[in-house]
Amino acid sequence: MSSRPRPPRPDDGADFSVALEDARDPLVMALDVGSTGSRGGLHDATGTPVRGYRDKIEHAFTTGADGTSVIDPDQVGDEIAELLDRVLADPVPAGRIAGVALDTFASSLVGVGAGNEAVTPCFTYADSRCAAQLAALRQELDEPAVLQRTGALLHTSYLAPRLRWLRETDPGAWARARRWMSLGEYIHLRLLGTARAGTSTAAWTGLLDRRTGQWDAALLEVCGVAAEQLHEVVDPHEAIPDLPATVAQRWPALEGAVWFAPVADGLGAQLGSGGTDDSALVVSVATSGAARVLLPGIPDRVPPGLWCYRVDERRSLLGGALNDVGRAVAWLEDTIALPGDTTLADVAAAGVAEATPVVLPFFSGERSTGWAGEARALFADVSAASTGADLARGVLEGVAASYARVADLLEGPARGVERVVASGRVSRDLPGVLQILADALGKPVVRADFKRATLRGTALLALETLAPDVERARPPYAPAHEPVAERAEHYAAVRARFEELYAAVVSR
Repeated sequence: MSSRPRPPRPDDGADFSVALEDARDPLVMALDVGSTGSRGGLHDATGTPVRGYRDKIEHAFTTGADGTSVIDPDQVGDEIAELLDRVLADPVPAGRIAGVALDTFASSLVGVGAGNEAVTPCFTYADSRCAAQLAALRQELDEPAVLQRTGALLHTSYLAPRLRWLRETDPGAWARARRWMSLGEYIHLRLLGTARAGTSTAAWTGLLDRRTGQWDAALLEVCGVAAEQLHEVVDPHEAIPDLPATVAQRWPALEGAVWFAPVADGLGAQLGSGGTDDSALVVSVATSGAARVLLPGIPDRVPPGLWCYRVDERRSLLGGALNDVGRAVAWLEDTIALPGDTTLADVAAAGVAEATPVVLPFFSGERSTGWAGEARALFADVSAASTGADLARGVLEGVAASYARVADLLEGPARGVERVVASGRVSRDLPGVLQILADALGKPVVRADFKRATLRGTALLALETLAPDVERARPPYAPAHEPVAERAEHYAAVRARFEELYAAVVSR
């Protein structure tokens, strides 16, 4: 037991949590590196957060008009170490924490030198400066075949064009880099002195053969990277071996705990929101977004426009991603003047209007379904009578239309879907967005009514190994947003105009 009760912190979400003295062992220390911050927290064997043992440190990507999107990997490594210091500041009895699990935003890349130091920044999924190299690869390679092998199309968010871009534009860094790895692997290298590539992290690079679970030799060759420059790929149940004694010396509560290879945040969000099988379509509504289904096995075919990431030999995650959801909301908040006392929440909660502009909301490029990394936002049908509220509403409806495009492609392979679950900061801050989403999808949408679903899902993945027979707790969900039948015609028109504009301006 802790020596004294700890009060909830602002990030605790105490409505779904358990006191340390009531927590069921084994405990898991989960860590999450997202687009806007790093987070850490204890979870018990039922997947319930332990009250008072969670914290966060905010950060931001460095971005530029040329497509730059990077973050300092050492800064993030320091954040994770500090989170462990903070969360474990009050002693947890030795032996209670059985595992440490880490997720990070996907498609990250760090070049690492001979002394295990970073020789590049961490490039994020949103960095689109490799557009020219992407175009060249699309001419050289059979892209449909690449999709079926790796589960990923060629795109600026994946590593093949980014590695080629680095080789061509920064030969000095290229020569200094002895290894290439994800941000999560680099964090482990700093903290543990060793690292492995988790299967889902490797899958999100676009360089993994989804059928074998090994690096795709043909793509590595066109990148100019040898397999020896990448870490070994391991499944979620495999622990990282040979941990140094210094880890337990710094954090005594972690003595005896196993550390698991880093996983992609999308997998954590899927599991933590309730998408543990193929009955749930999970929609992440955060800085970026996604709509995805966890499928059994390895699908024979990946629908064009979607991705299919291997989780392990038993499961795959099928879906599509959006670069700009919370990022689009932030742009609206910073840029668009709303009339009078109107707030963005009011705009999201309003009814539909025929005069709403149609918007392609690609502020930092498109991923699913067209994978046009160089695409940028387009506002259409704007008149002198259009207000800031009209423009904002158009952006929100454009985001919903983007989700609907992904959902349409999922209908065939994911026939068992019974419910749509939404999670993420935007779903809480702007609940009206969920009604827009329900109307655009034509299906009820429920919100995971608790914070840090991604953190919870990363803990749940570790608990599959550490406590396989313990029944998991059911987290709270808000009432469903039901689609309004009278709005179906409006959203059909939005979709039709969206596709017309897309074909004229973006389609490659």
